[in-house]
Amino acid sequence: MRKIGLIGGMSWLSTRTYYEHINKLVQARAGQRASAPLLIESLDFSNLSRLSSADEWKRAADVLAASAKRLEKAGASAILIGANSMHKVYDQVAGAVNVPVIHIAECVAARMEADGVKKAALIGTRNVMLESFYRQKLIQRDIELLPPEMQFVEVLDRIIYDELLLGKASRQAERELKTILTNLEQDGAEAVVLGCTELEMIVDVDANVLPIYDCTRIHAEAAVDWILGAD
Repeated sequence: MRKIGLIGGMSWLSTRTYYEHINKLVQARAGQRASAPLLIESLDFSNLSRLSSADEWKRAADVLAASAKRLEKAGASAILIGANSMHKVYDQVAGAVNVPVIHIAECVAARMEADGVKKAALIGTRNVMLESFYRQKLIQRDIELLPPEMQFVEVLDRIIYDELLLGKASRQAERELKTILTNLEQDGAEAVVLGCTELEMIVDVDANVLPIYDCTRIHAEAAVDWILGAD
């Protein structure tokens, strides 16, 4: 098996989810005694949360690129960025190393294209929902995305940063997300892209009004394909 590196800590809950998904998939495919050869660098999220200015994002790019370099030097044959929002600095991170950096949105877009999804909604943090760095990966596969509704953007950003990233999953947040998903279905979405790892804390990915594309699961599956040489 090939060793893979995970840039984590954004939040640590997300890192835990990646670790669990990857190891369960390796175990299912390589045998009950198998576990994934993983290198994890857990960053301090307090310095990477709710970035807005160009200078803040440049600093984040430098931090993640340095992390990727350390993981490569330690023996990682490929890199994962364990956060949807941090893929805004994907190009800088990928340009800092000589090993592949597996892009979460490209993995999701390929899966949706294979499933024949033509119209979807993307939910996550404010920058994932509003900026082009994530959305364009889906649009490039001829997947039409519903325009983000600001009322949903505000609600989701608040739930993610004020609750989920702190390990809280309230019934109120579950109700609010269910309402959002129902509205997206009524607006014509064939599927919903779960563009934030922590959102799975308040949605049943496998039983919902719409097909849910859980980016973290799909990203983890791509990582396991790499680990097992099935890429």
